[in-house]
Amino acid sequence: MPDVELVLRSTRVITPEGTGPASIAVSGGVIAAVLPYDAEVPEGARLEDVGDDVVLPGLVDTHVHVNDPGRTEWEGFWTATRAAAAGGITTLLDMPLNSLPPTTTVEHLRIKQDVARTKAHIDVGFWGGALPDNVKDLRPLFDAGVFGFKCFLSPSGVDEFPQLDQEQLATSLAEIAGFDGLMIVHAEDPHHLAAAPQKAGGKYADFLASRPRDAENTAIENLINQARRLNARVHVLHLSSSDALPLIAAARAEGVNITVESCPHFLTLTAEEVPDGATEFKCCPPIREASNQDALWAGLADGTIDCVVSDHSPSTADLKTPDFASAWGGISSLQLGLPAIWTEARRRGHSLEDVVRWMSAGPARLAGLERKGAIEAGRDADFAVIDPDATFTVDPAELQHRNRVTAYAGKTLHGVVRSTWLRGECINTDGSLAEPAGRLLSRNG
Repeated sequence: MPDVELVLRSTRVITPEGTGPASIAVSGGVIAAVLPYDAEVPEGARLEDVGDDVVLPGLVDTHVHVNDPGRTEWEGFWTATRAAAAGGITTLLDMPLNSLPPTTTVEHLRIKQDVARTKAHIDVGFWGGALPDNVKDLRPLFDAGVFGFKCFLSPSGVDEFPQLDQEQLATSLAEIAGFDGLMIVHAEDPHHLAAAPQKAGGKYADFLASRPRDAENTAIENLINQARRLNARVHVLHLSSSDALPLIAAARAEGVNITVESCPHFLTLTAEEVPDGATEFKCCPPIREASNQDALWAGLADGTIDCVVSDHSPSTADLKTPDFASAWGGISSLQLGLPAIWTEARRRGHSLEDVVRWMSAGPARLAGLERKGAIEAGRDADFAVIDPDATFTVDPAELQHRNRVTAYAGKTLHGVVRSTWLRGECINTDGSLAEPAGRLLSRNG
């Protein structure tokens, strides 16, 4: 082995081979070897023994709205990456909106990178955006290192990021397929949304009726048809409707290159528990019924759903008005995704190995982050150390998010993150954060 600086030891280390006692040797920020638990510590190396706490690979969150620059009163790279580190996340990919400017040209990408460079507590990469008028910018953005391209099939909520109609989607998909890029899609059909009943006010049932499952199902069916015809790689963002799972599974079985994610709020919160006027629960697509949630968990268990990521989409508190029709739609959960998912997963009989597959290995595979997502030799030495049996009650005042509005307030969750490690350096100890040490990531290295 090369010179080893750190040995991280635990009775429970989760690797691709399973969970067991091990010592992880780190050299130059990279995992040099996973050794037997009682292996001799190399001369000059520092031993960190975390006892019975579980060592996971650092989580990868490929769906985060940092909003920086331009809407930094909503969130920013400093606060978002602190929240991520506190939650055991060591890598995030930033969405091309709601920043100003959006990440839709190489120039705009450079602006965002310059802002993030000195503020990132964890590693950060970027998605590009696909708009009706920027097809010519897609290949240059890809060459500049974005991990793929996001589009909306219905209004995005911000004027500077318009949706694609089916013809525009086909044009952008054909361009992206030409260089084997990935299109990630907010899939809700605008015609179904327009036909749904729209009622202002504080009743959650009215808001839920305004975003029907058919809007998701039809949009995903259309996306599958386009991907099949164009031989394009596509990814369905924040799946809410479990009705679409058979469509996705069938398409994948016939060779369509489609993947899908869901989010902690769809997997841990239900429509039945949302109080009227509680717009901290508003997101698009919406949190649906408990029976729908059960089917989403079945999709996770059978592998139809590839990964679980936050869709952290914060705003200032004043935009969360009591009217579901006008309130900003977004759930803040960057710091809480791991304990929220683990709490529900353990209740349903799943293991921490499952959580690692959904929240670390799966997102890393989606983005092509070959150095992330697992504890094995050659990967970055990124770790989350958690006490899976300890509980805490969510106090918004203790969150690192810039705006501490959260649908999880008052909930008691299992899984306390004791420390977070980025390339062999401890960046979080029980919520105490180190200075920024994150790097900017590029698809092409």
